[in-house]
This record gives sequence, structure tokens and C-alpha cells, in this order.
Amino acid sequence: MTATSAAWPAMSMAEAEALLTAPGAPFEIAEETIFGNPTKVWKNALPNLAELARTGRSHGERTFIVYEDERASFEAWFRAVAALAHHFTALGVRKGDRVALAMRNLPEWPVAFFAATTIGAVSVPLNAWWTGAELAYGIADSGAKVLVCDAERLARIAPHRAELTGLEHVIVSRAEGTSEGASRLEDVIGATNAWAGLPDAALPAVDLVADDEATIFYTSGTTGNPKGALGTHRNLLTNILTGGYNGARTFLRRGEALPEPVPKAVLTVIPLFHVTACSATLMGMIAAGHKLCLMYRWDPIRAFEVIERERVNLTGGVPTIAWQLLEHPARVDYDLSSLEAIAYGGAPSAPELVRKIRDELGALPGNGWGMTETSATVTGIAAEDYQARPDSCGPAAPVAQLRIMDPEGVRELPAGEVGELWARGPMIVKGYWNKPEATAATFIGGWVRTGDLARLDAEGFCYIVDRAKDMLIRGGENIYSSEVENVLYDYPGVTDVAVIGIPHRTLGEEPAAVVHLAPGAEATEAELQAWVRERLAAFKVPVRIVFLAETLPRNANGKILKKDLQPLFQEIAA
Repeated sequence: MTATSAAWPAMSMAEAEALLTAPGAPFEIAEETIFGNPTKVWKNALPNLAELARTGRSHGERTFIVYEDERASFEAWFRAVAALAHHFTALGVRKGDRVALAMRNLPEWPVAFFAATTIGAVSVPLNAWWTGAELAYGIADSGAKVLVCDAERLARIAPHRAELTGLEHVIVSRAEGTSEGASRLEDVIGATNAWAGLPDAALPAVDLVADDEATIFYTSGTTGNPKGALGTHRNLLTNILTGGYNGARTFLRRGEALPEPVPKAVLTVIPLFHVTACSATLMGMIAAGHKLCLMYRWDPIRAFEVIERERVNLTGGVPTIAWQLLEHPARVDYDLSSLEAIAYGGAPSAPELVRKIRDELGALPGNGWGMTETSATVTGIAAEDYQARPDSCGPAAPVAQLRIMDPEGVRELPAGEVGELWARGPMIVKGYWNKPEATAATFIGGWVRTGDLARLDAEGFCYIVDRAKDMLIRGGENIYSSEVENVLYDYPGVTDVAVIGIPHRTLGEEPAAVVHLAPGAEATEAELQAWVRERLAAFKVPVRIVFLAETLPRNANGKILKKDLQPLFQEIAA
């Protein structure tokens, strides 16, 4: 059934919400006071991450983690978590201590994360793409007592080790031989395939409540040093039911009964140190008993191989990944029929992508909006709703609220007007680690000022227009870069786009674009300019378009590094 079918939608959003959140229903809503603010919460949310780990264990010998030729069941994973948790305790890690985690998406990542959080420590997932100096900043800023890392990250940090006076213990995985000043993770838990042979042990007994601190995820840090978003157990656990609710609503809107839970296989290519992968994906997978397929690094061919071999049902992350799966010429050589959904967030997507996912892969498209400060998911949209509104990221979850505010943050704007998006709910983090001024400026009465420009329609569907800092002003006229990017994405063969502002002596700035084409596709600057001119006002047409042979540079969160593209136009001017 498509969004154009007369039978869709079978019920309104309000009717679906009323059924799913009714007393006794799986997604029943309660109200609790969170840091002084009355807040809607999922009544059936788990109380802490230790309970989630035990829930994961209940899936027994079902496969949990797949990486290359390594596999681990839920029971084996839990045994490794318990072993490392007891080791942390023996090292003197106590509730509230910070345990930094710096590694690629390896099987031991979710072991280290839960070993820390289940004993009340604060896990600090560091960006594995960072330089040694940036990693040292995160370790020092968080005051981490212990670092768990892979060999590559250890090598980067080594030159800075002397300045990290608060770091008492370093545990390294997958290191060849011994490393000075570091112990081997394998000496504690063994290799992945050996976890099942670890002793049957319970987690250390620690009193935990939902609003205890659990994580510090660092923001992208596009200006100055990144800020650490201080999250709680409740923040992460909220995502489990939010994701479940969004999926259930899709079935009701289609007029179908809610299906019995069935374990799925999920290919996760977004780094686990990002909230999209950790909070929005990993938490729900453990609760539901899904199989987590990991890759050493993103590669479309390797992804095709994993999807075919593991019969992957769900994947995604950011729009670029979906585009590469669609446009790669080798796609026809693999059986991708197991794919049921491709979902993404973290960046605006072109409406054409929504159509292609359904038409060419036979999968349901999905999108959502969130940020580090919201522990990922606040809104969600999928399937027919997404096909009907391909430029929307969906309505807020029933436990969340959105509002559009004027630039001063004083007046709420009516439906349809563009302003700064504010959000609140049980997923909003406590604040910024050790940054009271930034916390006070961003978190106000339970609301977070997102910095995103957005609008809401009459039904509450949210449309992210742009990041406030990405909006261009050409001679007094506002240009939302995502609007121009979406038009360019609609041009056949365009798979990656960024629109940025370049200086102009009298107009202030003008729009310019950087474009990556699919293999075999062709386009000229003039052709793309004409394409935009036919669809948007003349002042929005990029005055320069540069073509890159590779996909555009991104940070680990999937956001295009627009500042890295500015030199391209300086070279042209020269």
C-alpha cells in the first residue's frame, strides 16, 4: 500500500496515539518530576541500564554481535559485561567515576559501555576519528579515571599520556604484544568467540535510579572545543519505547494489527560513540533481541556482502549511506531482498531518496530528528507517512514536546512559521559537563534550545529547515541551504550535496554548491544551475558549483564538514 491509496491512513495520528498510550497499553504515559520539571515519561520504561543488560541476557543463545568472523550470543555478551564490571570495581571505579571509551565499532565496545554504566560509572564514548590531542582533551575534560581503547587510539594518545594526570588505568584491546602503561582487555574477558566460556556471574550490586548520570557524549564541536552532554539512564532508555512507538504507529496508520515481536538483523555502520547508534539503535536492539552486525569501516561492497550473508533487515544511519547503497553499480550483484527498512537521521535528506528506497529496494524509508543533547530520537516518521511528507522528520513522540520560538527565545511562533526549534521530554540530557554558563544558555526549564531552524504544521509534523548557522543571507534575503540541496538531490545522478555561503562585497554572501555524482553520471555547472533556477527563486541559485570525485567530507556523526569546503572556492577565485 502506498501513501496515495484511498485506504490510507486508516486512522489519524491522534487516534493512533490514543490507542497506543491508553492505560494498560504498552506505551502508557505517566508524569514524573525530572530535575524540578514535571515531564511526561514512558510508564513501562526500564529503570536503569543494569536492568537492560539483564533483559539482554534473557535472549540467551540468540546471536547478538557479528563482526567479520567473530560472533557472540546475548549470554556470552552479558558474561563479558559482568567480568569487566567486576574488574572495574577491583580497579576502584565507583558510582559517578568516568570511564572513557575510544575505539572503532568492535564487539567489545558494547561490553565496555555496559560494564561501566551498570556499576553506576559514567561512560564517556570518545570520537574515534579524533586526533591524539582531541582524545586527550576528552579524557582530561571528563576527568576519566579509566580508559578502554583499541590499539590505534592508544597510539594516538601515547604522546599525551604524561599530561593526563587523572587517568589511572588504561585497558587496550587488539594490541599486538604488550603496551607500556596499559593492560590487555583480552586478559580480562578474552577474545569475542571465547566470551561464552567466561564464568556465570551477576553484575556487581549497585543502587541505580533512572536519573543517575550515565554518559558524556561530546558534541561535534564545530566551533571551539566540543561540549560534553551529560546524559542519564532515563535518557538512553527512553529511546527504546520511543522507537517501538514509532514503529507501532506505522502499522496502525496502515490499518494493520500490531505484529508479534520478531528478532531482526541490523547493520549498524554509524559509530557507536554517536547517540544515533548508541542511544537510538543499540538500546532497542538489546531490549528486542536483535542481531547487531558491525563493520570495520563503511564500504558499500562490504555492506552488500554483510546484508546478503546475514539477511540484514534494517540499516541506514545518515542519508549518504542510503544513497550509496542505491547508486552503487554493484548493487545488482547481491541479494538484498531481506531489507525491510532503511532509516536515517542526523542530516536533511532529499525527497527523491524517500521514493528511491521504496521503489528500487522495496524497503520502507524512515527518518527522525534528534541531537546529542536529546540523546537521539525526539521525532520519527516512516513508510506511508514519510512518503506523504518526504521533507518532514515526523511529529514528536508522545512523551516529547516541540515548539518554534522567535530569535530572542521569548515568543512562540504559530504553525507554519520558521523559527528556532525547542524540545523537551525525558530524553533531554541534564546539561553540559562542567559548563554551567553554556548549560544555562541552552537548557531552560526542561527545554533545550536546539539551534535548528524549523517549522511545525497543523498536525505537529516537524520540518527542519536548516541549522541556524547554515542559513545564508544574500542581500537581506534568507536562503536555507537544505532547500537548495534538496533540489540538487533531485537531479538524476546527484548523490551528495552541500550548499555553503561564499563572501560577496556588496551582498554579504552568495550560495555556492559542492556536488558528488554517482558512478557514470554526468552534469555540468550550467545544467545544475538551470535545474535550480527552474525550481527556486533566482537569488537561491548557486553562483558556483564544484564537482568532487569522492563523497563530501563528514565528521563521525555524518554531518558534512562545510568549513572544509570553503577553500575550494578560494582556489577558484584565485
